[in-house]
Amino acid sequence: MEPKSDNATEPTNDDLGRVRTTTPRNALLAALPAQAYAHLEPYFEYHSVKRGVVLHRPGETIHDLYFPLTCLISITVTMRDGRTAETGVVGSREVVGINAFMGGRETTQTEYVVQIAGDTIKMPTEPLRELFDRDIAVRSVLLKYTQAMLAQVTQNAACNGLHNLEQRFARWLLESRDRIQSDELQLTHEFISEMLGVRRAGVTEVSSRFEERGAVRKSHGRLQIVDASLLEAASCECYRVLAEEYDRLLGDTRSVL
Repeated sequence: MEPKSDNATEPTNDDLGRVRTTTPRNALLAALPAQAYAHLEPYFEYHSVKRGVVLHRPGETIHDLYFPLTCLISITVTMRDGRTAETGVVGSREVVGINAFMGGRETTQTEYVVQIAGDTIKMPTEPLRELFDRDIAVRSVLLKYTQAMLAQVTQNAACNGLHNLEQRFARWLLESRDRIQSDELQLTHEFISEMLGVRRAGVTEVSSRFEERGAVRKSHGRLQIVDASLLEAASCECYRVLAEEYDRLLGDTRSVL
């Protein structure tokens, strides 16, 4: 398969904008063998993505992979009554579209939507799929990544059922920070409440408590992490457990920050 030219037509030109960068900061890409990375690099297209853009919908064939650099992607499930719940997040540790080379070419019940705007590397699925099929070292990295994602989904389920809102709020902010590589989070209380599955009033209350402690600073549509150590002290064990699992499987996934 030939690399796409820089003039390739994009499916959503209004939502993807060209960006220039020379320093990939995606931990999964960094974990690939150097020869495999060099093989894939000609296919990379650097884009900025806007908040609210849906990268994959249920039932759609996956043609492209997205390796986030500074954006945050939510994996969501929508029920028949319209309610939405987040089941996982994808950022600078991960990739959107793993189904394409793990036995299926379509998403099922999940949707991938940009929740924090930023930059991403986009590439067609086939070059990585071909490497997965014939390169045991690449296959090992991607299977370890799949194991890390399963750990994330499992830990999320336990966390949502067992830990209080303050713990979950602190954990969610820390994991978002790690994945977008920034202390500045463009998040509204309404969005956070939807992702955590709680009322907006509860998020406003817990956010105010953290602001009083000096952990965060709020402004309209934006939340700044001032002291991450205070958030980590208040977070449940899930933040550290998942960070250690990602590091065990993929190396130091925060060394790219």
